[in-house]
Amino acid sequence: MTIAHLKRGERAIIKEFSTDIIPIKLLEMGCLPGNEVELLQIAPFKDPLYLNINGSFLAIRRATALQIEIDVLAENKPYE
Repeated sequence: MTIAHLKRGERAIIKEFSTDIIPIKLLEMGCLPGNEVELLQIAPFKDPLYLNINGSFLAIRRATALQIEIDVLAENKPYE
């Protein structure tokens, strides 16, 4: 599962990934393995995605989100 598959309000932990596929700017802003990510909002046409990653608010493209694998947290209660 990837960040792009999260539902609004769901949280997950970022898994290991190759740093070659993620822009350096995202790595600098905390998009690193082991950090928690929450999907806050999805823009029209499902791109970009607005995320909270360890307190940093980021908007990333769906294509990038599809490259970042995650482990969904069990206690999620997504918004309907």
